[in-house]
Amino acid sequence: MGEKDGSKEKNDIKAFPFIEGKTINLCAHNSEHINLYVKWMNDPKVRIYARNIMPLRVEDVKKWFEPREGRISNFVIFELWHNKDKKPIGTAGLGHIDWVNGWANAFLSIGEPEYWNKSIATEATELLVEYAFNELNLNKLHGGVCVENIGSWSVAEKIGFEFEGTQEDEFYVGGEYLGVKAYSLLKEDWIKKKK
Repeated sequence: MGEKDGSKEKNDIKAFPFIEGKTINLCAHNSEHINLYVKWMNDPKVRIYARNIMPLRVEDVKKWFEPREGRISNFVIFELWHNKDKKPIGTAGLGHIDWVNGWANAFLSIGEPEYWNKSIATEATELLVEYAFNELNLNKLHGGVCVENIGSWSVAEKIGFEFEGTQEDEFYVGGEYLGVKAYSLLKEDWIKKKK
């Protein structure tokens, strides 16, 4: 099946869309892409603001996707699939889901730097928010972004997340402690904004 210079051709890479967007789809994770996920999580340019402070191995990441017997999952992880280029470019999801109180932490990481600053994170976050509020019936989403990560907190504000304050000295990067900007978005505010 189309081996080219030791790597698979674009047509051989599989995507399983769960939520379809214009530029990006949110897909079920694909175990065939574990090596890509590990690459992204260990890449110094990508992991600097993603709080990945320890090196990760393929074995470590595989465990994240193993089913957990007898428990409702409190994490939903998607692969970001670029429709035009037909390849995975990052991950997004909801973590620490509190099913009783109806909230979760939203997260997103574009692992391929050539896709930064192209409004992909905005589209992917909007798809994730729609899913959280309309399909999972969550009431509130939280997000925390390093103050230096202007691109990410700009996306949060553009979408309608409310800035709640800065938690000082929460993030250690490049030999200094930096603040984390805390954001939240209520379902009712999202619905009003969409009208």
